[in-house]
Amino acid sequence: MATAVARASVANGTKRKVDDLNDKSDGTALGPINLTLSDPEESDGEESSGGEEEPFPELDLGSDTEEDEEDEEYDSEDDIEGEEEEEDDEDEEDEDDEDDEATPESHPRAPKIVQSDITGFPKKVYPEIDAVYDSDSSTEEDPNRIGNVPLHWYDDLPHIGYDISGKRVMRPAKGDELDKFLSTVEDPTSWSTAVDKSTGAQVQLTPEELELIGRLARAENPDGDYDPYEPTVEWFTGPGKEMTMPLTSRPEPKSRFIPSKWEHKKVMKIVRAIRQGRITPHGPVTAAQQPQYYALWSTADEAEASRRPPPLPAPKVRLPTHSESYNPPKEYLPTDEERKEWEDMDPEDRPENYLPRSHDTLRHVPAYEDFVKERFDRQLDLYLAPRVRRVKLNIDPESLVPKLPSPKELRPFPVAQNVVFEHPGKARVRCVSWSMDGEWVATGDERGVVRCWEAEVGKCVWEGTFGDQPVGAVEWCPKYNFFLIAVSGALHLVIPPFLPPAQRAAAHTYCTSAFATPSAPVPDAPKWTSAKPLLADGHILTVSVPGNPKQLAWHAKGDYFASVAPDAAAKAVWIHQVTKHHSQSPFRKVKGTVQLVSFHPKQPHFFVATQKYVRQYDLVNQKLLRTLTPGLRWISSLSIHPSGEHLIVGSYDRKLAWFDLEMGTRPFRVLRYHSRALRSVAFSPAHPLFASASDDGTVQIFHATVFADLMTDPRIVPVKVLRGHEVREGLGVLGVRWHPRLSWCVSVGADGRAVLWAN
Repeated sequence: MATAVARASVANGTKRKVDDLNDKSDGTALGPINLTLSDPEESDGEESSGGEEEPFPELDLGSDTEEDEEDEEYDSEDDIEGEEEEEDDEDEEDEDDEDDEATPESHPRAPKIVQSDITGFPKKVYPEIDAVYDSDSSTEEDPNRIGNVPLHWYDDLPHIGYDISGKRVMRPAKGDELDKFLSTVEDPTSWSTAVDKSTGAQVQLTPEELELIGRLARAENPDGDYDPYEPTVEWFTGPGKEMTMPLTSRPEPKSRFIPSKWEHKKVMKIVRAIRQGRITPHGPVTAAQQPQYYALWSTADEAEASRRPPPLPAPKVRLPTHSESYNPPKEYLPTDEERKEWEDMDPEDRPENYLPRSHDTLRHVPAYEDFVKERFDRQLDLYLAPRVRRVKLNIDPESLVPKLPSPKELRPFPVAQNVVFEHPGKARVRCVSWSMDGEWVATGDERGVVRCWEAEVGKCVWEGTFGDQPVGAVEWCPKYNFFLIAVSGALHLVIPPFLPPAQRAAAHTYCTSAFATPSAPVPDAPKWTSAKPLLADGHILTVSVPGNPKQLAWHAKGDYFASVAPDAAAKAVWIHQVTKHHSQSPFRKVKGTVQLVSFHPKQPHFFVATQKYVRQYDLVNQKLLRTLTPGLRWISSLSIHPSGEHLIVGSYDRKLAWFDLEMGTRPFRVLRYHSRALRSVAFSPAHPLFASASDDGTVQIFHATVFADLMTDPRIVPVKVLRGHEVREGLGVLGVRWHPRLSWCVSVGADGRAVLWAN
């Protein structure tokens, strides 16, 4: 009872003290002051407990002295003594509860009220947090509270993080290498320490942690109590333990077998929107709309490797069939006859490399005897598998064909027979030539007969017999109206008698003027003599040459001509001069057998064709310029373009090679349009045309455009195939020549005819 009276007196005294303070104040507004009351015994107990709670500072607001306060307390106690006896036990219990609630322990973080130095107003200051009692993480011992922040961010800073109060956790001092070495010598437990990355301090590992690290180093289970050899618990083995029913016998719901009604409605809604045009499918995605991905963290080599196509997958093993089962159906088991037939077959002819067998259980299946062989075959398959994906080019074949102009745009060119010149007796006609004005055609056959024809009407106007040997060549002079005839061992110069008298006189003077000033004879040189006796009307000169001449070639100026006799060895080629009646052999020794020769139309160059090569010589400097390699087996004919920059060569192996003399020694293009050997090729002197004659009885006409631009290749277009000769004894068309001014050509063949082709 005394205790209750004392508490009441203290409470009343305190109330009066607060009222006096408010009255004596200078009018300064103070916030609510929370003065906690405590039992003197409880307060003494708290002080004796070690002073864990910081005492609240007293406020000096100009109150009365301590003596006045003590007198007031004694007065209040006397007044309350009479009332204390009247209180019952229930009031004491209520007051005790209120006193317990007002103890300082119920408010461990009571704030201080101090005056702010900045604003001048009172403010609350809370005491520091003690993590042992006030924090939820009191069990954690890590002072560094930076979480998962990388520690290398603090490498250049003196601290390594912050604690729970926000203060810096300073980096511990580290010794040098000598200190580390001394610590390992002096401290026997230094080997069992580790660095705590969050604090940077050395932490002593416990025996349990050391044992765990040792187990991990030995690749053992970290749990020391784990037994890898514990006995197996037979849950479903033994009598009465067999599982005969599934884990659940719940029936399948009906919704799994019935289509969803709501999904059907949603799909039909989308279908109607597509039909009405409200939903349109996306068009093809262009390259610009494709999403672009960039490898931000990869190197240049890795980025390049990512752009390459992925490697090809390895070929998969063929899946087994029913016959490869350990217990296949009976229809897959072979009979005795099939087994014997399989054993008699060679291993590479057998459809399968095994025979199906039946076993009651899988345990009865023996080891596979061909296992190693199959593994080896599988390794071979992987070794020989393709490792590069070859992307097939999707190219239209029509785009590879060059777009050539239509033959109608390339006219004129010969398209049909105009005149046919018949030789009596169907003798083979081997040579043909046009006159310089294009009015006459000269032909020679194998019976030694030479005939001149009027080109436009096909009338034979002159005929001459030069022995019984075949006529090897007939060539008109490009300057005067006379022609040369090559027969066995001689060259005959003939001025046709049907020419006008003025042309005959000019040609006779040109050919015989050298007799007035005879030159000194050259040993082993061909002899120029007057025609005695006359073999035909108009025969004026004869040149004796060794061998059997097969070709004649005139120079563009009409003064020089060359003769070729392949059977004369070193003396096969002779160059003759008409105005001086002089002949000379340009070669002392010839490599190979000379087949053909030709003069350059504009330069003093001389072309000599052997069986496989064509050589170009400079007659002025007397040196070899180049050797052309056409790649043909046997050269049969040769012709030079009027510009002198291109050359075509025909061969007996059905090929025609076009050379651009400025490009090199290899043919620019090789054509193969004939089915049999080529006998003759010729350029047109007035039109961009050339022709090739073959033993297949046809004459191929080509339109060849040579451009002035050196960077543009010639355009070769086949325009017409002329058929009019018969093939006899394997021989067809033996020669072809072009008109000097028109797009006409004349061809001769083994059927004894010469045909004029016109446009």
